[in-house]
Amino acid sequence: MADDRFLVVGLGNPGPKYAATRHNAGFLVADLLAERIGGRFKAHKGRADVVEGRLGDVPVVLAKPKSYMNESGGPVVSISRFFKIPLERIVVVHDELDLPFGSLRLKRGGGDGGHNGLRSTTSALGSREYARVRVGIGRPPGRQDPADYVLREFSSVERKQLGFEIDRAADAVEMVLAQGLEAAQNRFND
Repeated sequence: MADDRFLVVGLGNPGPKYAATRHNAGFLVADLLAERIGGRFKAHKGRADVVEGRLGDVPVVLAKPKSYMNESGGPVVSISRFFKIPLERIVVVHDELDLPFGSLRLKRGGGDGGHNGLRSTTSALGSREYARVRVGIGRPPGRQDPADYVLREFSSVERKQLGFEIDRAADAVEMVLAQGLEAAQNRFND
């Protein structure tokens, strides 16, 4: 019988310094999915923290790379190989500057849009054709450097809505696993 597990990777930066930053939206979604599974992340030799379990009826491995964002690809490949999960069952959850805060988009493939975590993941996998759940964080105000902006915490106004947005992104991931990307796009893309 073929293994039908999915790999869901939340992108972010490790450590308490980055925990509540915009760049860690992927980690926040992965943490919520781990709660839904009833599991705790544990260190894995693939340079990531992982949780194995089921979301609904779907077996899944959740992963949070322990590398910094710009080196995410190595752990993604390592975990996917260890668990023998093919490209078509990899879902990457990440922050997205090009979407306003509060919006969500799902897609397969595409460019990296200057996102170093996606650039590293695409390079390491040797393909862009993995599913992405893009969590909108908005553009920096004024002339603020995007690199500085993504490493800042969400504003107080955003924090009031953040739980809802992370919950919605986690729901989107679950729908991708259970019903496929197209169904999830029809429901969640805004």
